[in-house]
Amino acid sequence: MNFSVYRDLLSIVPVRRLLLVGMLARFPHAAAGVLLTLHVVLTLDQGYAAAGAVAALVTIGIAVGAPWRGRRVDNVGLRRALIPSVISEAVIWSVAPHVSYEWLLVLALIGGLFTLPVFSVVRQSLGVLATGDKRRTAFTLDSIATEIVFMGGPAVGAVLATSLSTVVGLTLVGLSTAAAGLFLMWFNPPTRSAATGALPEHDVEAATAAVVTAAPAHLREPAVELAQAAAEQAEAEDPSRGGILHRFSAGFSWVTLSVAVVFVVAAGAGVLLASSDVGIVAMVESTGNPGELGIVFAVWCAASLVGGLVYGAMNRKISPMLLLLGMALLTLPMSLATDTMSLALLSIPGGLLCAPVLSAASERVADLVSEERRGEAMGWYGSALTTGTAIGAPLAGAAIDTIGPASGFAFAGTAAALMVLITLGARALVTRRSARV
Repeated sequence: MNFSVYRDLLSIVPVRRLLLVGMLARFPHAAAGVLLTLHVVLTLDQGYAAAGAVAALVTIGIAVGAPWRGRRVDNVGLRRALIPSVISEAVIWSVAPHVSYEWLLVLALIGGLFTLPVFSVVRQSLGVLATGDKRRTAFTLDSIATEIVFMGGPAVGAVLATSLSTVVGLTLVGLSTAAAGLFLMWFNPPTRSAATGALPEHDVEAATAAVVTAAPAHLREPAVELAQAAAEQAEAEDPSRGGILHRFSAGFSWVTLSVAVVFVVAAGAGVLLASSDVGIVAMVESTGNPGELGIVFAVWCAASLVGGLVYGAMNRKISPMLLLLGMALLTLPMSLATDTMSLALLSIPGGLLCAPVLSAASERVADLVSEERRGEAMGWYGSALTTGTAIGAPLAGAAIDTIGPASGFAFAGTAAALMVLITLGARALVTRRSARV
């Protein structure tokens, strides 16, 4: 491997500065998930199902707001487009810690709608600043930086919650994110080619890589970004497919049984990872040492990084269904943990398969769908992942509230395994009936 390409790219000052700004801007969001869960459970005393509902509303808000915020960047420029996000991040997350749970639900949805679009801005700007082979290298470096951020972010969130308070922690997250937005506005990285004024090429591959590297601790924004990027690419390639009504009238001829199976894998992975996320917080908090949450998240994410590197170096492909089933079964033993260190160690086997599951699933979509419809297909893949993420957290939280912290992992592994087995059974049944016809 020629590592000099990374050195050459980092020697370009605007690229180096953008990668650093992207890391700093993502860090508050990486800490927010743990802080929000601990705030609902410890400060508001509402339980983990309630915390999962808040997380689901944030996810829904991000999914609804992402296309609108992306269009604003395209139409009015980065600085003007970020103003609503900067204001809302500072105001909403300074007010949210002081309101009742019912009002927190409303503010979580609004906060999701106006989330600072760091992922899309950095991806779009890198597409302008780096060209040719350097673009792929730039996206790889950004993915590595993202992985590092999400290994450390939850630890910072846990420390803030335990050493200060969740109220102070969430307020700091909001103000830090607003400050990151102001820094982005000051830096004003290019989102259009200086030579032509045109938008950069929509890079679904880069958005897919962001999903893989953001897992397992933070899938919401990367999954939504993938759906948005894919939809933009599909519309750019064929504007007549831009409307929802036209898509339905044109049908989904590209959706074969095999493609549907991959979408189930995406939804199952979302359920599994979101449920495990809540389970980790509940398990560590039950030991009386929530400040140690960062240890588990760091080990879990590091295992995913190693697994992704190993899978990427392999010469053969593995079925995403098989990988998801393996990850589901390897998640179950996490329910046997007795302390933070045992939970961290038990998270390694399942974590090793996290990035490979998402990587194999995205590769499978690319293999099954023609290039003309691939952008649309990847958009639905991202939507399936987002849906699973939104569903998993509140359901796992309900199990934890009813039975106990260990049930979060039992639910996560069992639900994902059942999704795989039911899907495999249904596929076998359909194939058998088709063969008879």
